[in-house]
Amino acid sequence: MDKTYYSKEAVSLLTALIATPSTSRNESAAADVMQQCMEGYGLTAQRVKNNVWTICPDYDERRPTILLNAHIDTVKPVSSWTRDPFRPSIENGKLYGLGANDCGGGLCPLLQVYRFLTSKPQSYNLIYLASAEEEVSGKDGISLALPSLPNIDVAIVGEPTGMQPAIAEKGLMVLDMTSHGKSGHAARNEGINAIYEALPDIEWVRDYKFRKVSEYLGPVKMTVTVISAGTQHNVIPDECRMLIDVRTNEKYTNEEVFDIIREHVHSDLHAHSFRLQPSHISTTHPLVMRCMAMGMKPYGSPTLSDQALMSFPSFKLGPGESARSHSADEFICLSEIEDAVEKYTQLLDGATL
Repeated sequence: MDKTYYSKEAVSLLTALIATPSTSRNESAAADVMQQCMEGYGLTAQRVKNNVWTICPDYDERRPTILLNAHIDTVKPVSSWTRDPFRPSIENGKLYGLGANDCGGGLCPLLQVYRFLTSKPQSYNLIYLASAEEEVSGKDGISLALPSLPNIDVAIVGEPTGMQPAIAEKGLMVLDMTSHGKSGHAARNEGINAIYEALPDIEWVRDYKFRKVSEYLGPVKMTVTVISAGTQHNVIPDECRMLIDVRTNEKYTNEEVFDIIREHVHSDLHAHSFRLQPSHISTTHPLVMRCMAMGMKPYGSPTLSDQALMSFPSFKLGPGESARSHSADEFICLSEIEDAVEKYTQLLDGATL
């Protein structure tokens, strides 16, 4: 494999993507870049809205299938950028620009590795998918594309992990919790204060310990993040509305955690969605074992990705560092892209499932 060639191609594509604004739900131009790039390489590109993918030309349904996935959308740039986030620049071996680290750093090397791997016989099928709306868990993102793909046995998601395999990822639920009281005049001893009615439930959310603790993700975590009640100073509030952020581990489904919470609180409870489930892949999976044989160390990731929408085994593995994501003056090191091309290839070339 010509690592230098494929790395340069990855950097060239990433440079083009940085110069193409692609905030979530506005990725059409970036999807065009990806589609044109794939077709320029002679690949057959397929597309649903702003999700673009290609399937290995020798696809055989009798073989297992690996999905290589990363997203093309970015968050909006924060105000503290000191350079133009949409003007890519290379300084001291670092490529700066919005999306360079999250997650163009994985998106672009994975396409080059796909090209190399599909140029020779493998024991598995390979699919490359550049998906949209990851940063907002949008319904026109990967969840729209997956039904159009063949059966998938395992996925590698190119999020920034420092090229260490994140084999577990926390799920997310956002809950509306509402307590009720009775309005009255604050100057008189009347009414039922909905804020006071909420206090036992707030304390329970703060103090409750879920029994099952994950080796890689730790315990389920609940946090009251928003409270809203009252209309003015002299009226007893008859309703207190709270927002609960719940991060689930792989020992529970989101639905199971919701049921436990509902059993213990007196307030009304409503889940925005159950779709962002926790994920986990066994350390005995052949690809994870190959990662460990290469000296990589599995860990659990607290941050959310498109893994939450995958019903098949998956793990995150990509260049860059999660701490750089969503930050001002985002960058990826050119050496990290070269390293990713090399390690992805070493991991997958000749692999068996």
